Amino acid sequence: MDQGAFTADGCPVEVYRLLPPDGEAGIVHAAVPEGASILELGSGVGRVTHALLALGHPVVAVDDSPEMLAHVRAEKVCSKIEELRLGRVFDAVLLGSHLINTTLDADRAAFLATARAHVAPGGRVLVEWHPPEWFESVQDGQGGRIGEVDVRLGQVVRHGELLSAVVRYSADDRRWTQAFTCRRLGSAALDTALTRAGLVFERWCADDRTWFSANPA
Repeated sequence: MDQGAFTADGCPVEVYRLLPPDGEAGIVHAAVPEGASILELGSGVGRVTHALLALGHPVVAVDDSPEMLAHVRAEKVCSKIEELRLGRVFDAVLLGSHLINTTLDADRAAFLATARAHVAPGGRVLVEWHPPEWFESVQDGQGGRIGEVDVRLGQVVRHGELLSAVVRYSADDRRWTQAFTCRRLGSAALDTALTRAGLVFERWCADDRTWFSANPA
């Protein structure tokens, strides 16, 4: 069975086309003013983009995968996040998909610098992350069904502050896998990363602390 296209970092495009929004747009919408302009960094196929558009937000979607962006129905820019400089600012900048938990400090700094460069004075940066407690609780077999896709974690390995695993996706008779490694960030490390980017933690935007907002310093 053809698995379709994959991005350079191993994301199966077809899986993200099948996955529905999972409440992300509602969290963002509740954290920003009505009609706020949004820059979405790492938009993928537009799962969250399209939901935000439906809620009345103009969105510019950024991704470095042409295969992903081909499915986005909004203004879009094909670029690596760390290289993006649009020369314009937005009421909110969205950094989702747990990108802040990247293993490399330099990448984290670059992502946050791009977010800071594009947020308007008085605006906010909205970040999705794996909070520290997630690293303690995650285990093999964890997951569930999201829309028509069954999502399960396997081969979970911890090494210091790093956690590696393989995500197994299935839909009907199709199967995909995607390996990843992410870094645990404690509150001190998070504050340091935000401060160096010229941002200040504002508040948690979800009860489970998987989303937070930050303001320009």
